[in-house]
Amino acid sequence: MVILKMENKNVHHDRRSIRLKGYDYSRPGAYFITICTSNRECWFGEIIDDKMILNEYGKIAKQCWIDIPVHFPDVMLDEFIVMPNHIHGIVVINRTNKPNPVGANNHSPSNSHSPVNVGAKNFSPLQSLKSPSRSIGSIVRGFKIGVTKRLRDKTPEKFPPHHSIWQRNYYEHIIRNEDELNGIREYIYCNPLKWLNDKNYKIR
Repeated sequence: MVILKMENKNVHHDRRSIRLKGYDYSRPGAYFITICTSNRECWFGEIIDDKMILNEYGKIAKQCWIDIPVHFPDVMLDEFIVMPNHIHGIVVINRTNKPNPVGANNHSPSNSHSPVNVGAKNFSPLQSLKSPSRSIGSIVRGFKIGVTKRLRDKTPEKFPPHHSIWQRNYYEHIIRNEDELNGIREYIYCNPLKWLNDKNYKIR
């Protein structure tokens, strides 16, 4: 399987130009998102026997991710995984009342992998997610804020206010068709198997 790279060849990788210039990230479509911790610190658990074992912080991150649709009703979640120092996930923005828009052409993925609008309706870890904007940037920003707040509430001595938990930016890839969608799903699902060769792997 060809692993899709996060980077777009036409995008320079400094903080100000990592997004596609002129692209509206609030438009309907599916997006492959990667969010990394600062300095690749492994806050969320470890890989044991090719499986991701979440610690208490990883469980918080997972719950905050699951709850994204609670705060963004137009957003659905597809395949995702919390890794030791990053999160991979497919986020679908759907305002057309059509199932699972993919990329610019709104190709619908197979029913067996349809994104599910999940989340506990009465649980609100992302208290700062009440932004009227529904762009990918605002979703990621709210997720980071929610996880950071809960980690600091739980262990303030480990996550003081001056301590940055997250890398300043994030990476996204616009998913343009069903084949790409299914390839990225497989990449996410198999991510623990490739941990030792992952560019985010950090030797402790």
